[in-house]
Amino acid sequence: MAQINVTKMSSKGQVVIPKEMREDIVDGEKLVIIRNGHQIIIEKEDFISETLEADLEFARKTEEAWQSYEKGDFKKMPVDEFLKEIERW
Repeated sequence: MAQINVTKMSSKGQVVIPKEMREDIVDGEKLVIIRNGHQIIIEKEDFISETLEADLEFARKTEEAWQSYEKGDFKKMPVDEFLKEIERW
């Protein structure tokens, strides 16, 4: 399951990665930052080549979903109907 945490950027552009999310990141390790619209992805440099294509596709689909949501293209439905819809996927 994904971990979620909140951080902030300093006036110098520095962002603190919360301790529980950087357990396997060592001091001085290079990180790659990808920006796609509202989404920012941070990957360890040595891992990026394995996941870059999947991350970019996820970012593209997420941005498309946000744009669709902002245009009002989504619809509301009861939970039971939603679950049935998911099963069809």
